[in-house]
Amino acid sequence: MRPPPFPKPARPEEALALQRALAKKVRLAGSLEGVRRIAALDASHKRGRPLVAVALLYDLEKGPLHVATALLPEEALFPYVPGLLSFREAPAYLEALAALPEAPEALLVDGQGVAHPRGLGIASHLGVHLDLPSVGVAKRLLYGRPEAPLPEEKGAAVRLLAPDGRPLGYVYRSRAGVKPLYVSPGHRVGLEEALRFVRRLPTRFRLPEPLRLAHLEAGRALKALD
Repeated sequence: MRPPPFPKPARPEEALALQRALAKKVRLAGSLEGVRRIAALDASHKRGRPLVAVALLYDLEKGPLHVATALLPEEALFPYVPGLLSFREAPAYLEALAALPEAPEALLVDGQGVAHPRGLGIASHLGVHLDLPSVGVAKRLLYGRPEAPLPEEKGAAVRLLAPDGRPLGYVYRSRAGVKPLYVSPGHRVGLEEALRFVRRLPTRFRLPEPLRLAHLEAGRALKALD
């Protein structure tokens, strides 16, 4: 797939303005029922090395099909600014997606969807840019608060709420005895539909299997640069 050009703001102030404008285009409606081929996205970076982005094409019936990796030189990266991570990682993700042999039907991203201070985490940003359904699965809480304590059993979920009480997604325990994940829709997916989709993904450990495999590939690619 050949994505449209990605805007490159020169300063954080420009990125903030663009982020707010793009957040207005996010659609929190849609189902992933029937979706079969997704791209799982994960990135890794170490100071002094290029940023490594991985796009893993995954068939929900057959498993992993293809892995594409892109490197973005450190000097080309957007500055690290909390809340603006998508401007740093998205260009490399788009290169990796362009290298896949076929376009995915949806994106599963290691990061936030709308559970973000301005409603545009990396999953939302990529979803809007590519006009693809997208879901964010984050390992850490960035924004919001759980509605209630999360039960310990596998599959437990409680809503993640913004400070004003708006639902942003779910705090989700993928396996008993592991730390929770933070699931939020990115674009063209409803809140409950995003959680339903993540729940039906194969999950052997903490992360859904497509994201776990993408994470391992990103780690291997980064280590190969040492």
